[in-house]
Amino acid sequence: MTSNSDLRDLYQEVIFDHNRNPRNFHAMENASHVAQGHNPLCGDQLTVYARVEEGIVQEISFIGHGCAISTASASLMTEAVRGKTIAEVEELFRDMHAMLTESQPESRDFGKLEVLSGVREFPARVKCATLAWHTLHNAIQQAREIARTE
Repeated sequence: MTSNSDLRDLYQEVIFDHNRNPRNFHAMENASHVAQGHNPLCGDQLTVYARVEEGIVQEISFIGHGCAISTASASLMTEAVRGKTIAEVEELFRDMHAMLTESQPESRDFGKLEVLSGVREFPARVKCATLAWHTLHNAIQQAREIARTE
């Protein structure tokens, strides 16, 4: 059985790794879906790019700047949604939001994304972790407004 201390260590390790070496961190010229996100509370700003063909996320990337949690969440998100259908991405968005904001979220195998559940222990940082997901949701919905977490 994994202890809370082990989970915290893993959480920190994964967050630091994805912050220092974010995956899919680049602007995408041929994106079919783009949205911007901003968390005015701590200044996180990002843009999510996706190339969706036949209802499947073929490619996804992001650019921006923010805290370690915001950057790591965006990096993990891009790895998790590539190859998924729009419906699967929307379901994952809802499940991630529940995991990050509810004390007893539905059980689901989140894979690597599970490490972000540690953010629940720091309510002020939940908005940092959800910004990329709200921005992705806006991109998929082709919403014109900037995604905000307040």
